[in-house]
Amino acid sequence: MTKSYLIDDTMRLLGKSLNVTTRRHSLIAGNIANIDTVGYTPKDLDFQKTLEAEMARQPEKLTRTDMRHYAFGAESSLNQTLVEAEDPFHPDPVNIDTEMSHLVENNIQYRTSVEMLKRKMSILKHAISEGGR
Repeated sequence: MTKSYLIDDTMRLLGKSLNVTTRRHSLIAGNIANIDTVGYTPKDLDFQKTLEAEMARQPEKLTRTDMRHYAFGAESSLNQTLVEAEDPFHPDPVNIDTEMSHLVENNIQYRTSVEMLKRKMSILKHAISEGGR
């Protein structure tokens, strides 16, 4: 595998973190949307396990149709680690307070990943401009 100097392991990790938080947000929103559905079981992702599984997965190879294209692995669908998020102390299957706390936690993880990726890009931009010369 060729080593890409523009995209390092930290940027790959942050990109996959964004994918996991996006998928988790979709699951939490689905739980909230089905709050009144009888027999619905809430779903959630274990963020840490899913991210570890994504980082362990080998990237798929893309076919380069032009030599000017960058060599880079393809993004694939998430390897989901679904968790049944049922609160045994609440009579309703979907607890809005639990889902909202999951939503806030997921939002913090997403915003942190975006901020870190933004700072990595800023460092790259600074290096490209040769330190502001």
